[in-house]
Amino acid sequence: MSTNEASSRRRFLSTVVLLGAGSTVAAAPKSKPAEVNATEDLMREHGVIRRTLLVYEEIARRLDLREEKAPVEVLAQATRLMRRFGEAYHEKTEETEVFPRLVKAGQQKELVQVLLEQHAAGRKITESILAATSGRDALTQPQPRAAAARQLNLFIRMYGPHAAREDTDLFPAFRNLFDEKQFNELGERFEEQEHRLLGSDGFENALKEVAQLERALGIHDLARFTPSER
Repeated sequence: MSTNEASSRRRFLSTVVLLGAGSTVAAAPKSKPAEVNATEDLMREHGVIRRTLLVYEEIARRLDLREEKAPVEVLAQATRLMRRFGEAYHEKTEETEVFPRLVKAGQQKELVQVLLEQHAAGRKITESILAATSGRDALTQPQPRAAAARQLNLFIRMYGPHAAREDTDLFPAFRNLFDEKQFNELGERFEEQEHRLLGSDGFENALKEVAQLERALGIHDLARFTPSER
């Protein structure tokens, strides 16, 4: 066998080995995704809340247009979701598990105080919106429509910065209070609380519900939010 033939054979065998190894890697079972930790859990809950705010935004826009029929049922469902998932579960978790630990550690006291005040303000708006959606002729007259739109916009304006400040300032400070073992245990407790208060698929069900609300309003297609060059 010539030197060139031997070299070609070695290259061929090397290629076969590499392809075989690649096939083995591709066929290997995927590892299980890491569990969601405590702050990641809180932040993805913010995702559901922010998508509910997009629903609020679209409804407020329609309420400002006299020719648009008020989507009363969608608004009522969205507000109930905000109360059940955003306030009774997410905010309650923050108020019982997050805020007290930070205050005890002497951290983020001023921010925590503002966040608590905003939780209370948001709940008042939620009750006001729910009251406005009740009754046979709910949101059929200009004045109640304008008042509801204003309440929705106030809530949106408050909660956007509220959630952003928690994600960037509060939650990182909270994470730093724990070592790895303690933080993992806390994540497990958060998950147990979710199951107890919302059921075994609490987050997933809330996500499905907000997706249904988006579809009911025709804002479910993400591509429609892309700016046009025209």
